[in-house]
Parts: sequence; structure tokens; C-alpha cells
Amino acid sequence: MTAWIVLPVSLSAFSITGIWIVYAMAVMNHHVCPVENWYYNVTCTEEMPRPGFPKTCCTIQDIPLISKCGSFPPESCLFSLIGNVGAFMVIMVCLLRYAQVIEHSHHCLLNTSALVSGCTNAVGLVMVGNFQVDHAKSLHYVGAGVAFPAGLLFVCLQCVLTYRVAVTALDYWMAHCRVALAIAAMVSLVLSGAFFVHESFVLQHAAAICEWVFTVDILVFYGTFTYEFGSVSHDTVLAGLQHVYQQHHLHHHHLHHGSGIVLGPGARPTALGTGSKGLKSPGGSSTSTHLNCTPESIAML
Repeated sequence: MTAWIVLPVSLSAFSITGIWIVYAMAVMNHHVCPVENWYYNVTCTEEMPRPGFPKTCCTIQDIPLISKCGSFPPESCLFSLIGNVGAFMVIMVCLLRYAQVIEHSHHCLLNTSALVSGCTNAVGLVMVGNFQVDHAKSLHYVGAGVAFPAGLLFVCLQCVLTYRVAVTALDYWMAHCRVALAIAAMVSLVLSGAFFVHESFVLQHAAAICEWVFTVDILVFYGTFTYEFGSVSHDTVLAGLQHVYQQHHLHHHHLHHGSGIVLGPGARPTALGTGSKGLKSPGGSSTSTHLNCTPESIAML
């Protein structure tokens, strides 16, 4: 068992708790209406705010979309912090997962695509968190348009990868759970987009609820990597670094072909991990089987 299991749990717990605190602050500061409110007015007369109580007269501007909850200070400050810290942890999770799949001899375009989509999701989160919808609408919508589809693509790709590296019955059970989360995320995102384009107050409110479901669902999905990260070791990190080095080395060799790099007559490139380790459950907590990726072997490349 390694300390890396704390990372996915921290990402889920910190982000989910944080955005709900932002929501509570926005409701108490009369910046949005509570999610249980389904009655909206076209206009509202000036009302005396009651400290500690939500608004009683709500317009379409008060619909509790996640972005709307983080539009005004003081909750906008916390919203930006959550976006930045959450994006950093997302990138860390994606990099470790990428290296872990490589460690299990499953380097493929699918794994690279998952890494790219996860990092793209993180970039979108930074934009969403730092460009509030009421002050930089265009940049905010660009960030949301990047973050939401990229997040959905990431979870779908990870579902496929989970099946590919699965060994035990528990691994397959985890894959089934992730498929359920991915389906829920897809449905909620499609419904949110379909409802959001309508002018109906009820459908706009439904879009906000679907957006909350999608966001929490994706964050729970990231938290499930705790299952695999119990087996992350220094070998996992070295496997990722070795692969990056090999790709760079091969690219450099192709660009400078015949520049003095000579392979022996019996030498041939070998695939990472092929024949060098036995498969084990990716969710196992024991130290992974040693790979031929020690710093000495990397230096000899």
C-alpha cells in the first residue's frame, strides 16, 4: 500500500466538498436560489434581504448553475482555488494512471488519448475557475466547452483501459462500476446541454441539476483510482519516464538517422515490459513486480 491512494480520494473529497460550500455561500449571500426552488419570476421587486435565509423572489439570473454559484465574491475566491488545485490533482492522477497502464505492458494510443483528454480537462477547469461567467463570459464558456467533453472522454477511455488491464474478478467489478458512472455522466451532460438552450425556467433549473450530477459523478470517477493506486511504486513512475525517454530517443534517431548510432547485428528494440514482468491485479496493494527500468538501465539507453 502506498501513499498515492490519498491523491484520488483527496481530489474527490476536496472538490465535491468545496463546490457545495461555494453553493451554500452563494445561497446565503443571495447570489443564487436554492436547488429545491422551482418557481421563478420574470422580474422581482426590490426585497429586503434576510440574513441567513435564501432569496424568496428568484429570476432566471438566480438559477444555481455551478458557474453562477462562483461568480461573485467571496465565494468566487474559493471557486477559483478549487479550480486550480483540482486541476493540478487531475493532472497528477492522469500522469500516474498513464504510467501504471504502461507498467502493465499496455501502451497504446488509447492510453495516450486518455492522458491528453485528462490534461485537457484540467486546462478547462482552470479557465472555468478563474474566468467567472458574469465577468468573462466568452472565456468561461470556452473553458466549460473544453472541460466537460474532455472529462467525459477521459472517463470513457478509462473504462476501456480498466477492462484491458483487468486480471481478477474484483478488477472487472471495478470496470463495471466505472461503466455505470460513465453512462450516468454521459446522460446528465447531454440532458444538461439540451435543457440549457431552452428559455423555460423549469428546463434551465433542470439543466443546473444535471450539471451538478455530471460534475459530482466525474469527481467520484476520479476517486475510484484509489483502487489501483495502492500498487503504485517508484517502478511505476520509472516505467512512465522510461517510455517517454524511449519515444524521445526513437524520434531523435529518426531525425538524425545514420548520425553514429549503431545497433549490434543481434540487437533489436524491445517493447516495454514484454516478457519482463508477470501480470498482476492492477488493484493489488503489494509492490509491483520489478521492471527493467532502474535508473542504471535508463542511463545505459
